[in-house]
Amino acid sequence: MNKPLTVDLPHSLGVEEARRRMQASIGKLKDHIPGGSADVRSDWNGDRMNLNVQAMGQEVSANIDVMETVVRVEVMLPGMLSFFGNQIQGYLKSVGGQLLEDKSKPKSKP
Repeated sequence: MNKPLTVDLPHSLGVEEARRRMQASIGKLKDHIPGGSADVRSDWNGDRMNLNVQAMGQEVSANIDVMETVVRVEVMLPGMLSFFGNQIQGYLKSVGGQLLEDKSKPKSKP
């Protein structure tokens, strides 16, 4: 069995707000997956989101743990995708924080 790919996304939101933002943004995840027909399913068990993504004939599962100052993403990649682990990890780090952004509230102007 492959070792999970782990990415930590630091934040200063606290558990409740980070969880709320993750819940509000998870539906947008499919927009970041190539191929255009991704099936994204998620469910919560406490502060852990179990995530399953099916796209382009591949299935990826992940556990996302929401903690006070970090969201830890552990992704199990299937065989072929594991060859791209470093690139996927870099991508998750660079855009993963977008799921924590709250774009529903307008930014105040100085």
